[in-house]
Amino acid sequence: MLQGLTGWHFLIILAVILLLFGAAKLPALAKSMGQSARVFKGEMKAMKDDDASRPDAPAAGTTASAEAPPAEVRTDAGGITDSKP
Repeated sequence: MLQGLTGWHFLIILAVILLLFGAAKLPALAKSMGQSARVFKGEMKAMKDDDASRPDAPAAGTTASAEAPPAEVRTDAGGITDSKP
């Protein structure tokens, strides 16, 4: 997909980005992208640590649950509740 791109193509793309966003906004954009990547990496690490700390954790990719789904409760305009299992 990117096989035909050369250095000149990337310079033209960089020039278009500078024209669209302006040189003053690029550092803020890069900072926010870096912070987002850092938060994402931290959350992924926390999820892996959480999964590793659970001894009864199911294998990755399975979503089997031993709990029943919560019952749906509806209330009509008169205040009467209707519970469905």
